[in-house]
Order: sequence, then structure tokens, then C-alpha cells
Amino acid sequence: MSTWTQVREITLMNLRSVPERLGPSLVIVVGIAGVVGVLVALLSMSAGLQQTLGSGGRTDQAVVTRGGSNGELSSFLAIGSMTLVKQDPAIARGEDGVPLASGEIIVITEVPRPGQRTGANVTLRGLPPVGLRLREEFRVTAGRMFRPGVQELIVGEGAARQFAGLEVGRTLRFRGSTWTVVGHFAGGGIYDSELWSDVGTVQGAWRRPSVSSVLAQLRTPAELPTMTARLKADPQLDVEAATQLDFYQGQSGNLTATIGVLAGIVALIMAFGAAFGALNTMYSAVSARTREIGTLRALGFGAAPVVASVMAEALLLSFAGGALGALLAYLAFNGYAVSTLGGGFTQIAFEFAVTPALVGLGLGLAVLIGFIGGLAPALRAARIPVTSALRD
Repeated sequence: MSTWTQVREITLMNLRSVPERLGPSLVIVVGIAGVVGVLVALLSMSAGLQQTLGSGGRTDQAVVTRGGSNGELSSFLAIGSMTLVKQDPAIARGEDGVPLASGEIIVITEVPRPGQRTGANVTLRGLPPVGLRLREEFRVTAGRMFRPGVQELIVGEGAARQFAGLEVGRTLRFRGSTWTVVGHFAGGGIYDSELWSDVGTVQGAWRRPSVSSVLAQLRTPAELPTMTARLKADPQLDVEAATQLDFYQGQSGNLTATIGVLAGIVALIMAFGAAFGALNTMYSAVSARTREIGTLRALGFGAAPVVASVMAEALLLSFAGGALGALLAYLAFNGYAVSTLGGGFTQIAFEFAVTPALVGLGLGLAVLIGFIGGLAPALRAARIPVTSALRD
């Protein structure tokens, strides 16, 4: 009988006996399911946040802010500086020759959380009509558009889901005056967490004769480095420019890195426990099958098929646990909407995302735990002396 035939026969026989050891086998499955479930759930938060910040970002548009600022909220550009930025030749022009650049102001407002007395910081963005043109994914999903010069605003769908009192027709109190919610919108990515209104109205209410940033449509993405160099060389300006995609992804860099480290630490600790559980279970399985293994060896089965059978059981059980954990994480967390504190101390609404890459990572970890937990018992099974095994 060839080695491969021996491996096949002894492995199938071993797997058919798994139901007889259902309790110990479930220890491996459940333990690894917990490890994979926690890992995938934590990382799905990071993946969802990255998708939210990156989905609305483009590489053919640039965001210009004050030099040294760590976000739009801490950036202040005088009207003169905004005008100089808009005149850069790298910025595309419309049919009327006007630069496709939007000077926008960012302020913090407070809206209530559902069922709570305390409020949450939410971004209010004031923008001109050209700012809407630059956002191709923008569309009003309920109500109507705000009117310039009137204290009206529209609410991103993400913010409308996460916070209270943002229904169409409701009123909010900002800066001692009443603002009316006249519509909801979908803007893609981070914009769905914001409130939008007319830039002039927001500047007047907050008494800020400036803007926070300039969103500009580039003629070509390749012109951004040249544009950045020109703006930095201008003695009248102190600004920084980045693609819209890089700018918003940079806002979540520290948070997503922290989540990744936390997920890694938790998964590592749980993985040690699961590996020892698998190790103990497989040792018990080998001990229970000592006479069976001795009989097979006496019949001429080699050591390699014995090792393969024990490893196959360990890997199969660990893969089942990994698949179960990934499935539970998907059912419980994929699409789960939450909000968290982002750059600028304002809330970002996003959804957990259990991606295929995370599922693959979880299954890979599960198989690794099974390999570690099954290797030593498999080698022990192959080294049991035939005479001792038969006597036992």
C-alpha cells in the first residue's frame, strides 16, 4: 500500500471517529471561533472607518489648508489667501472661465444623541454652489436644498441615523439663532456625517470672515506637486495641499492604527489560549487512540500517515472554528452603524465592514492555531512504540 493511500485511509478513519469525541472537539471549534470572531469584529471597525473616509475621496481633487494645521477645523484661510489659491493655473476652469474651486468653512455644532441628554460634536460645513458641483456623488435624498442667505441646512444620511432631532422640518439652535433642517443628502464617505449650509450664512453666524479650506478640481492629478510647490513658494501664502483621498484618509490614520494594535493584542492573547486548548484536546485524542494507532502501525502503516491523520483532524477542527467565528462576526457586525470621534473632535458616522480580506485573515489565523496545537500531539502519536501501544 502506497504512502498516499495510507494517509488517505487513516485520515478518513480518524475523521469518521470525530463524533465520538464531540465534546473535546467542540473545545477547539468554540475556542478558535471566539478568537477569529473578536479579531474580525475589531478589524471590521477599522475597515469600515477607512472605507468611509476613502470612499468619498478623489485623486483628481486637492484640499488646500493652512500650513501646519492637522485638519480643516484648525485651518483658517483669509479671503485673500483663498483668492490666490483659486488663481493657480493647475486648477480647472468651468465653461464660464471661473475656477472650479470651493472655499469652505468648518465649524463644530452640538446635536443630541438618541435617548441621551448630552450632545455630540458634529461638523457643520458651509460651502458655495460650486462645492456641490465638485461632489459628483452628492444628491438630496429627502426634502430640498438649502437656500443661500437663509439659516437652513441639510443633513448627511449618516448623521441623520446616528443623532436625534435631525429629521426634515426640525429646528436646531446654533449661535443663539434657529436653523431649520430642510433636507437630507448622500454625499459619500465622511460627508454623510456632516451638516451643510450656505458658506456666507455660516460665516455670518460664527463671525468668521475666512474659510477653513479650499477644495479644487485639478486639471490633471499630475499637476498637484507643481501646484504645491508654487503655493509654498508664494510669500503671501502659508498653505499645504493634498489630494482629497490622502487628506481624509490621513484624518483617521492614528485611530485605525490604534484599533489594529488593539485587535492584534487581544487576538494574540486569545490565540495562545486557543492553541493550548487545541494542544490539550489533541493530546487527549491521541491518548484515547493509542491502541488503535499501535494496531495500524503493526499492520504496516508508517509514521507519516499517523502524523497526517492527527494534523488533518486538528486543521479541520480549527478551520471549522475559524469559519464559525467569521460567520458570527459577519452576521453581528457587518453593516452595523456607529459613530466615533474623528479628526477635529467631531463625530464620524460609519458602518463596520467585514471584508473578504478580514475573513481570509481570520481563517489563516485559525489554521495557524490548529497547526501549532496539532503538531506536537501528531509527532507523539507517530513515536509511540508499537508494543507499548498494543499493551495499553
